[in-house]
Amino acid sequence: MLTEERHSIILDTVNRQHVVKLTDLCEMLDSSESTVRRDLNQLARRGLLTKVHGGAIALNESFSAYEHNVEEKASLFIEEKTAIARYAASLIEEGDFVYIDAGTTTEKMIDYIPSKNVTFVTNAFINAKKLAQKGCRVFIPAGEIKLTTEAIVGAECVISLQNYNFSKCFMGTNGISASAGLSTPDKSEASVKTAVISRSKEVYFLADHSKFDKVAAVTFSSLNRGMIITDRLPDKKYLTQASIKEVL
Repeated sequence: MLTEERHSIILDTVNRQHVVKLTDLCEMLDSSESTVRRDLNQLARRGLLTKVHGGAIALNESFSAYEHNVEEKASLFIEEKTAIARYAASLIEEGDFVYIDAGTTTEKMIDYIPSKNVTFVTNAFINAKKLAQKGCRVFIPAGEIKLTTEAIVGAECVISLQNYNFSKCFMGTNGISASAGLSTPDKSEASVKTAVISRSKEVYFLADHSKFDKVAAVTFSSLNRGMIITDRLPDKKYLTQASIKEVL
């Protein structure tokens, strides 16, 4: 196959799917990884796509490789996160068994949680402390502490969560993409999120507008698995793929 033909197929695939893996392109083009990687480098230099580790993404989406620590995240979009958290907390009902994910937006929920007969599980020790201080009944799973997000992760965490059946879960995310779904930079954290979502009756994703059209390294859920609660939706295309609640 000629170089021009490969480039045309790659661009068509990336623009149609938004995100494409290197291995999938190799199979599609019947070409070696070195050849396809060279093609991606050439197309990226021409400004026709964005090359990322393990593949490429369309120009209207950005790859989120760096993860801010908790202090950095807490200083971003404070008003938006507060509005999202307040609405999310209002969804908690008497008798619920709730999972609250680690994250600065999910943490803000705790300030607005009503005094009801509700039991909580969280993989964030700061969330656990705040819930306990409010007089809530709260459990934390076993596992390893990830300092960047102050979250409990790892195989032990996933195993311990598999015994629960949550009525509701409230999840954070680093990226929301029409093609890649909801994603996070860390594989261990993604595994915990996936485990919780699979054990939850109602799923809510808390994300401010900056998370849309972002792709992180590991997808942990499809868009249609739950409701996305955001301050405002930057692109109406998501309404055809997901249930979305705007709170500002």
